[in-house]
Amino acid sequence: MKITAIKPYAFWLGFRNVCLVKVETDEGIHGWGESGLSGRERAVVGAIEHFREFLIGRSATDIGALWQEMYRSQYFEGGRVLSAAISAIDIALHDLLGKALNQPVYQLLGGKQRDRIPLFITSTLAFGEAFVDDLLQKQSEGWSVIRATTGEHGRPGQATEFDPRRSLASAAHWLTRAREQLGPETVLGIDYHHRLSVAETLSFCQRMPTGTLDFLEEPIRDESPAAYQALRQSVDIPLAIGEELTSKWAFAPYVNQNLTQFGRIDLCNAGGFTEAAKITAMCESHYIDMMPHNPLSPLCTAASVHYCAAIPNLAWLELSPYDGDMSEHERVFGTLPTLSDNHFTVSDSPGLGIDVDEAAIQSQTFNFWEPPRLIKPDGSYTNW
Repeated sequence: MKITAIKPYAFWLGFRNVCLVKVETDEGIHGWGESGLSGRERAVVGAIEHFREFLIGRSATDIGALWQEMYRSQYFEGGRVLSAAISAIDIALHDLLGKALNQPVYQLLGGKQRDRIPLFITSTLAFGEAFVDDLLQKQSEGWSVIRATTGEHGRPGQATEFDPRRSLASAAHWLTRAREQLGPETVLGIDYHHRLSVAETLSFCQRMPTGTLDFLEEPIRDESPAAYQALRQSVDIPLAIGEELTSKWAFAPYVNQNLTQFGRIDLCNAGGFTEAAKITAMCESHYIDMMPHNPLSPLCTAASVHYCAAIPNLAWLELSPYDGDMSEHERVFGTLPTLSDNHFTVSDSPGLGIDVDEAAIQSQTFNFWEPPRLIKPDGSYTNW
């Protein structure tokens, strides 16, 4: 089964662009994958077009060998753009192989270890009484794992003031209040989206009673494992790290030095199924459960469901809080992953169990989109 075409599509869906790739073969079987590098989709399309030049005519079943060649063929290995492109192609190759064998992708990964995928839900509200009420409402709806955000999201392409000190003071106060109302059984965490320094993170953690949070996600940027080591030695809250890490090598210091307790792997950025399997096994050897990042289209969700079904060390999968206009998703994808009783059910359909209306996306346009720009009170840039 030879690859005959690789077609990248970057187009507007809901509230931002997505980047999908279709891999076709000489047997008439195709597969779909997705890249997760939001905001830089055109760069990923360029990388996919470079890979296409040597992938046409190759066996679509030699997935591991093709992964190695894509990763190493430019001599300068790795990087988020290349890894996102590899991820999309790798997912598509697994999708088409599953279809060729008439098997769901989870069977290619070793078989199903669970029938339902546990999820966590996110409150995006600003801190205040309404935030606590929202968490209590989600708890009443049966959600047992709830994540907060900073509640300050800015507006795409525009500058918004964000004061880290004021934010951490407010977050600590309202998360403490939330824990008092939720009780001890509900899992409660917060995603700080890389917005704090080590000192600010320490101050934040010190302002809450022990046991307030079950996880603290991405409080600082991920380029410095040494900074996370200093943080890990000083706080007692479990850390959730990894959504921007794009290979086993990037994950290695966080795993080997026990810097994280949850692996926030992103299947569409971390090399697809091929590399995710190796990262997951590495995490399993340190008793780290996976907590996949899932903020993209339903295709990413479908792929993540198969990944979660097949691994032993799963905590929860993210339920995207950023779906936008779901009617557009239904028009493009048709069959969406099935949400039942606050879990995703695992599809037994061949491949990923989801397909794309190629004619519909060919008529879609690409819109240049920039994430919000956050600035500190002194006018300097900080992370979104």
